[in-house]
Amino acid sequence: MDRLLQAPPKFNPSEWHVANKMQCASTESQKSSSERMIAESQRLVDEIEKTTQKTQSDVNKKIEQRLEEIKFWRQELDSKLEQIVNETEVLLTFKTRLEKALESCKEPLVIAQKCLLYRQRRVGIDLVHDEVEQELVKEVEVFQGVIALLERTLEQTNEQIRLNRSAKYNLEMDLKDKFTALMIDSYCASLTNNTPDVKYADNTVKIDGNFVSPEDWIDFSNINVEKADKQRNNSLALRALIDSILSQTVNDMHKQREMVNVAFRNRVKEVKDAKHKLETLLAVVMDETALQEKNIAALKKAIADKEGPVKVAQTRLEARNRRPNVELCYDTVQYRLISEVQEMTNNIQRQVEMMKKLKDTLAQAETELKGLSRRQLSLEEEIQVKANTLYIDEVLCMQMRESVCINNF
Repeated sequence: MDRLLQAPPKFNPSEWHVANKMQCASTESQKSSSERMIAESQRLVDEIEKTTQKTQSDVNKKIEQRLEEIKFWRQELDSKLEQIVNETEVLLTFKTRLEKALESCKEPLVIAQKCLLYRQRRVGIDLVHDEVEQELVKEVEVFQGVIALLERTLEQTNEQIRLNRSAKYNLEMDLKDKFTALMIDSYCASLTNNTPDVKYADNTVKIDGNFVSPEDWIDFSNINVEKADKQRNNSLALRALIDSILSQTVNDMHKQREMVNVAFRNRVKEVKDAKHKLETLLAVVMDETALQEKNIAALKKAIADKEGPVKVAQTRLEARNRRPNVELCYDTVQYRLISEVQEMTNNIQRQVEMMKKLKDTLAQAETELKGLSRRQLSLEEEIQVKANTLYIDEVLCMQMRESVCINNF
């Protein structure tokens, strides 16, 4: 209890002064240190502010440059997209031309094949492998060749359209991504330190495998542009080829069609001439047949005329030889009858020879008549053959070919 009530120790004046001096010195030192800290902090703040402002200004400049790059490539891509779209549309019209040209070839081919089938109906000597048939066969080959060529060109055109659309799709996807990037970088360019919606975000500086280098970024769009240019150039070349093919095939078909038509006209004229000659010969044969029939009748009459007088004279003598008794008189009648018979007997040999000649002439005339009849039948059959050929060539084939229309699509 006594200890608790003891007074605290006392310091002497010198210690008090020393303590005060130490407090003053310590305070001054602390003040100086604080002032240095404040000055250093202010310098650091100023330096960081300048660095931050410079960095942010540099970032803003880089964003502006990036926006310009994106806009440039968007213009490039958009220009190529417009070109490939327009080219594809034009190529589609060429595809339509090819389809129409291909469809227009089918009817002429069928008609040419029908003409060949119809001409198989010719009969006899007219079933000949003539110039018309040769040109028709060639026409069928021309149409079949044209159809095959147009089909191959149409397949090539469809493939080129597919490639054009593929290039168009790549450009559209690239443009879509460029638009999104442009919107994002434009938003970034609009941000300031006072923008209300700026905030902290974790792991933003982490770079994963999805990032590409600026060179790869440029190469990607450049490849899309080059592909679009390549397909557009291929499409232009294909259109020129299609124009050439359509023009050449139309010329070939026109030329061959005219060759067939000329061959038909020549053949029809030739058959008509032959038919006319046969008809003329038939008229001659028919006239000759009529004359020969008259000649045979005259020969028969001449033979009959020569037999009558001999029979009459001999019949009279035979009858008078049967007169009875004294009536069997050698009178003037008898004398003249005997004289007539003797005269005819002298001429009998000549009569026999004449009769033989007349009969031989008759047989020859009848043979000639049969020959004329056979010739008439042959000519009539041949005329019918020519008429059948004319019907096939002039009516069935040539009239059917008038409907053939070869257009330049």
